[in-house]
Amino acid sequence: MSDIDNEHGVSRRNFLKSTGLAGAAGFGLASGVLPYKVWAAQDGDGLKVHVGPGELDEYYGFWSGGQSGEVRVLGVPSMRELTRIPVFNYCGATGHGLTNESKRVLGDNAPLNGDTHHPHMSFTDGKHDGRYVFINDKANTRVARIRCDIMKTDKIVEVPNVQAMHGMRLQKVPETKYVFANAEFRIPHPNDGRFSDDDSKYYTMFNAIDAEKMEMAFQVIVDGNLDNTDADYKGKYAASTCYNSEEGYTLQETMKNERDWVVVFNIPRIEQAIKDGNYETLGDAKVPVVDGRKGSKLTRYIPVPKSPHGLNTSPDGKYFVANGKLSPTVTLIDIDKLDDLFADKLKDPRDTVAAEPELGLGPLHTAFDGRGNAYTTLFIDSQVAKWNIEDAVRAYNGEDVDYIRQKLDVHYQPGHNHTTMGESREADGKWLMVLSKFSKDRFLPCGPLHAENDQLVDISGEEMKLVHDGPAFAEPHDCEMIHRSKLKTRKIWDRKDDYFAETVAMAKKDGIDLEKDNKVIRDGNKVKAYMTSVAPNFGLTEIRVKKGDEVTIVITNMDKIEDVSHGFTLVNHGIAMEISPQQTSSVTFTADKPGVFWYYCQWFCHALHMEMRGRFIVEA
Repeated sequence: MSDIDNEHGVSRRNFLKSTGLAGAAGFGLASGVLPYKVWAAQDGDGLKVHVGPGELDEYYGFWSGGQSGEVRVLGVPSMRELTRIPVFNYCGATGHGLTNESKRVLGDNAPLNGDTHHPHMSFTDGKHDGRYVFINDKANTRVARIRCDIMKTDKIVEVPNVQAMHGMRLQKVPETKYVFANAEFRIPHPNDGRFSDDDSKYYTMFNAIDAEKMEMAFQVIVDGNLDNTDADYKGKYAASTCYNSEEGYTLQETMKNERDWVVVFNIPRIEQAIKDGNYETLGDAKVPVVDGRKGSKLTRYIPVPKSPHGLNTSPDGKYFVANGKLSPTVTLIDIDKLDDLFADKLKDPRDTVAAEPELGLGPLHTAFDGRGNAYTTLFIDSQVAKWNIEDAVRAYNGEDVDYIRQKLDVHYQPGHNHTTMGESREADGKWLMVLSKFSKDRFLPCGPLHAENDQLVDISGEEMKLVHDGPAFAEPHDCEMIHRSKLKTRKIWDRKDDYFAETVAMAKKDGIDLEKDNKVIRDGNKVKAYMTSVAPNFGLTEIRVKKGDEVTIVITNMDKIEDVSHGFTLVNHGIAMEISPQQTSSVTFTADKPGVFWYYCQWFCHALHMEMRGRFIVEA
């Protein structure tokens, strides 16, 4: 790679060189402080970075919160954090994970942690439609749906029969019928302790979730460990990178073979097999399970370099791009040739490969600008390579052509990268976001746990220009940037919203008008306190219960002005929840401590906000 590097004027090439390819398997760091060179954004015309007071960003950025289990919403290009959407986690600000409404979303006894990885917005005809963002939880094998009109999680599905929900993408056309999700780790079936040492019982599966119902649609058994996935622009194929073709358990066992695979799934064939009854179910789950292991008519296995990682579809719909990780190459699979592959007209699955450009050390993910160029992160080299797709195809076919346009140093170890609107037909080629895993000395030190570094790159011109560093906490694994015109968010809640419909139904059953009544109802040792809130007053300034009572507090915010959110915090009880304009929120708990406990509004709402409070009296 040195000739290419010198030709393109890359000056910093010693970063992690001592680890070599042997270190690539573990992505280990050389010891000591590593040299680096800061590349400032070049002078000249470029996109406007500064978003001044009162100005709005052009894009919404949806960031996975990593180990926090949440999704963060940033404005791009300002990189200002706009909000945080609790998903799999407890949120002390909004009460997510505590309120009855959010518990209905999370499910009974749901763990309040997560490892969020890949946020992706729903499609109509290959274009983002602004309805939903989906996000997966690798730690607890779940997929969640976020409603973009209210920026709240509204559905979560636990995926049965598998473990570790990793790569996730959406069907693009005609609309997002399915959420495609890869379960990474192989487990024995049934996983009840009887077959822990029986290799023949181990496998993992590709999963399809009904995006509207948020229910399992089908599962496909595969060989190896699934990694990342994406779908075509025809509604016919999905493809996943797949490592560990050896089906080993240890690192050494998974490194024996020279190649692994991209597994291609024929969605119409899978649907027809299920319609014909050619499936099974596993355990108590009713999900149709089909066999997609090598030799199946439902899948094809295309050999690619060892341990492939990212899988990305070009916006023109021509190629699946599999990123090599342990190879300096990425593999372009010609989607138009997949019909012939499934019809057995091609002798070798590798005949679908259109190009295999050599880019640098540790290619992980590829993004696109809609102008025919691709941008691939190079983890070991700490760079982004910009390259031309059709030139790479020409070079693969024997032409003497240079497909690499530029290499840009980033800081350091880039993983995911995304371009504005780059996962859709409408890739606009303005901004590239590079999520660098290590920040080292880029920010003020804050102890042994370092921030990561999200770097904004201007790609509107011929050259990439690094324009912004942004510290990020708790490994934001991935992101997606959507033009603001795609989203239509509510300023206040609709009183008929499904999010709190069950609470409204409960009040109706109790004979309560949530918009008018302020009343305490007792049924044995169960107490319900219904109240309104209008700045700066709660409808009830005293709630009296007995020790041991099961208490439900239901509050409806009757303010109709945006920004006038209220909260309910009960002192010394660990209870706090958000009630935004026209929203109903409720919480249930046991009054187990006698005495007087104040409740108050924790969201500053009025000049007399401090006086917005009441007494919760627990009688012994």
